[in-house]
Amino acid sequence: MNVGLYFGSFNPIHIGHLIIAQSVLEASQLDEIWFIVSPQNPLKLNKTLLHEFDRYDMVRLAIEDNDRFKVSDIEFNMPKPSYTIDTLTYLKERHTKHQFKLIIGGDNLSIFPKWKNSQKIIEEFGLIVYPRPGSDTSKLERHPNIQFIDAPLMDISATFIRKCIKSNLSIRYLVPEKAADFIYTRKLYS
Repeated sequence: MNVGLYFGSFNPIHIGHLIIAQSVLEASQLDEIWFIVSPQNPLKLNKTLLHEFDRYDMVRLAIEDNDRFKVSDIEFNMPKPSYTIDTLTYLKERHTKHQFKLIIGGDNLSIFPKWKNSQKIIEEFGLIVYPRPGSDTSKLERHPNIQFIDAPLMDISATFIRKCIKSNLSIRYLVPEKAADFIYTRKLYS
């Protein structure tokens, strides 16, 4: 099975994440996309980061109607901060019949060489890159193990959504309905 791995803090998951995931699924040879909820991104320290189990539950609710989307808590029991190469290696050892590809935004491609073992990730797993507003060009653009897909330019920010919640503004159409209900029921981000 060909699986795309979509890492993120998903703080909260929003409609942009789902649109990108669906676009990647349709433009690639992937059978499934797994949303990997990251407890802590080593390149981002976020004081507003919700507990990982709340973020996992929001993703689960947001994708439950798509049988080609899965959510994973694989990084919850790994050392923090979690590094993508460690998660990829662990998944490869655990799921020997699967082929994994890393899904990233074009804005991350220019800084990808700063990631731990970035060359190994490209060579052993490969990248699927979707467009992001303001992406810089990268020397990696011609690499044969990097696939660029066409997808809508999404500029929806979880930071903006959290500000809306704090200000009692609607997040309707920004966050999937079941995830938004979860946020309101638990009074998250307020």
